[in-house]
Amino acid sequence: MAIAVVPDGLDGERVDVAATRMTGMSRSRIDRVALNGGLTLDGVVVAKSARVHAGALLEVVEEAAPAPMPVTVRPQLADGMGILYDDDDIVVVDKPAAVAAHPSVGWDGPSVVGHLAAAGFRISTSGPPERQGIVQRLDVGTSGVMVVAKSEIAYSVLKQAFRDRTVEKIYHALVQGYPDPLTGTIDAPIGHDRGPEWKMAITRDGRPSVTHYATLEAHRAATLLEVHLETGRTHQIRVHMSAIHHPCAGDLLYGADPTLAARLGLRRQWLHAVELALHHPVTGRAMRFTSEYPADLRDSLELVRNH
Repeated sequence: MAIAVVPDGLDGERVDVAATRMTGMSRSRIDRVALNGGLTLDGVVVAKSARVHAGALLEVVEEAAPAPMPVTVRPQLADGMGILYDDDDIVVVDKPAAVAAHPSVGWDGPSVVGHLAAAGFRISTSGPPERQGIVQRLDVGTSGVMVVAKSEIAYSVLKQAFRDRTVEKIYHALVQGYPDPLTGTIDAPIGHDRGPEWKMAITRDGRPSVTHYATLEAHRAATLLEVHLETGRTHQIRVHMSAIHHPCAGDLLYGADPTLAARLGLRRQWLHAVELALHHPVTGRAMRFTSEYPADLRDSLELVRNH
């Protein structure tokens, strides 16, 4: 169950849209909850087409949703997916936003695994079928470069490389305000939030998490950062930036200003995996892959620069 106050930036939106933006749940999952009477505004059950108003108390009762079906891979091409490199052992993709790394409960949209299956890529690794080849993940709302293992040896070697922190992961993030200091390290453990199950937080008993950042551009409304991850926890950059009171622009789940998000035309967090450097799991050759900003992030950054 999730309970939250509707922010000013979502005033007048449909309740299903507001619930999706505020919780991070998929629209299809919110629809299932609504069909079972699990959406309420100020204590009154509402249909998904109802309109919210700022200050209203929105409640999402997940228990109202029917039991999910078993997770399976559905071959489906994802619009905008790019292939940066491919051989017998690995494939490196340029993942667009609104695409999950792999199928999961509550998500019935496109995924990297589903796209590769539909495009004829053969993945032969251990692990659950819906996650075969997945050695790293990017959030649904995060775009950029990502590697998938195709062979068993590549899977094993890359999993260990990520555990040993020998893979270099570089992100660019547009965050609200001006981080102080402009270059720094955030070392704070991350675990599950006490509220919604899909949300993460800094917790006393969380897993060690280290984020390094440096300022690339400072503007009136937001700062563009280069971020290096020493660890790879779920939502790590988003949680850490929110913890220092500079959430990623557009990231309503972690406290971003909805008014700024609307002004920049952002419907997701401004976060992009720009670079991935690793050694090939079989040949040992040093490899480096990069990804350009997609149009939505590029356009919003220009708005920040020009205003």
